[in-house]
Amino acid sequence: MTYHHAGRATGWVGWIWFAAMLMIIAGVFNVIGGLYAIINDDVYIRTPLRLLLFDVSTWGWLHLIFGVVLLLTGLAVSVGQTWARVLAVVLVMLNAMTQLTWIGVNPWWSLAVIAVDVLVLYALIVHGREAKELRA
Repeated sequence: MTYHHAGRATGWVGWIWFAAMLMIIAGVFNVIGGLYAIINDDVYIRTPLRLLLFDVSTWGWLHLIFGVVLLLTGLAVSVGQTWARVLAVVLVMLNAMTQLTWIGVNPWWSLAVIAVDVLVLYALIVHGREAKELRA
C-alpha cells in the first residue's frame, strides 16, 4: 500500500536547504577567490628553465561575477523557486569545472570548492522535488 502526503513537508526538504546554503557558501568562496585574484593579480610560477608571470585579474573578475550569481541563485533555491533549482544545477556544474582552471594556482581551495559543489549537486538532483515544500 502506498501513502501520498501531498502538501506535507518531509525530512528531505532539509537537503534542499542544505544545497541552498552550500551554494551561498560556494558563491562566497568564488567572491573571495575572485577578489584575491583581482588584488594579487600577478602569479609567479618557477619552472626548471625560467620564472613565469601570469596575470589572473580577468579570471578574478569572472569568478567574482559568477560568485555573486551563484550566491543569489542559492538564495532563490532557499525559498523554493523551481527555476532557481534548474539554474543551480547548471551553475554548480560550471563552478566545479571552472575550479579546475584554478587548481594549478591554489589547489586546496579549488578542491574544497569542488567538494562543496558535489554535495550541492547531490542534494539538488536526488532530492530536488522536495523544493516545492519550501514554498508551502
